[in-house]
Amino acid sequence: MEFLNLLKSWDKDLFLFLNDMHSPLWDYSMTLFTLTPTWLLFYGTILVIIGKKYGNKSLFIFVAITLLILCADQSAGMLKHSLQRLRPSNDPEMSLLTHVFFNKGGQFGFVSAHAANTFAFATFSLLLFKNLHYSIFIIPWAMLIAYSRVYLGVHYPGDILGGSILGIIIGIVIFKLLLYSEARLSPVNLFVRNPMKDKESSVIILTGLFVIIMCFGVVGLLLKNDLITG
Repeated sequence: MEFLNLLKSWDKDLFLFLNDMHSPLWDYSMTLFTLTPTWLLFYGTILVIIGKKYGNKSLFIFVAITLLILCADQSAGMLKHSLQRLRPSNDPEMSLLTHVFFNKGGQFGFVSAHAANTFAFATFSLLLFKNLHYSIFIIPWAMLIAYSRVYLGVHYPGDILGGSILGIIIGIVIFKLLLYSEARLSPVNLFVRNPMKDKESSVIILTGLFVIIMCFGVVGLLLKNDLITG
């Protein structure tokens, strides 16, 4: 119990350190990063490439991705309500010290559903694509989305770590289930033998970078013209 309290103390100290570094540009940009609609172009690009690459078999992948997000989101939700660790934004001990931007989120925070979802998707997709360039990009991308929750004041780093581990496990399990399903229904093993080409991964990476740059660019332009408060 004493060691657990020590971990919680370290978690709170790290949260206060990370949450204390703020600027208007990052406040609004992190808010955009944490919103799912911001990434629709990015996700859409990945789904289009999957459809072109795997043809009729892409249906298996789409079903797997749907199951992936459902499992990650619901598992995170069940853990939150079972363990009932208050978010820093709702913790009486921490709320006055927390810089909250955008909203406070729900009552409980362990584990982070954002972290679980993004790391589940990142793990599943890098195992599927088997492309070094994509893997190098998608892990920092998942870390950025997860970190945005700490920056915005709604999760402790421990919430993010727990959600990330949960997401990685779910990503691996769903990928193994995808391979098992394919092996039972088709002897071709297309998912194993057809890694993503660098040209395909470049399209995804450039789309992701475009979204990130556009977020900073739009926020910077709005701040410069006093269209949002700094």
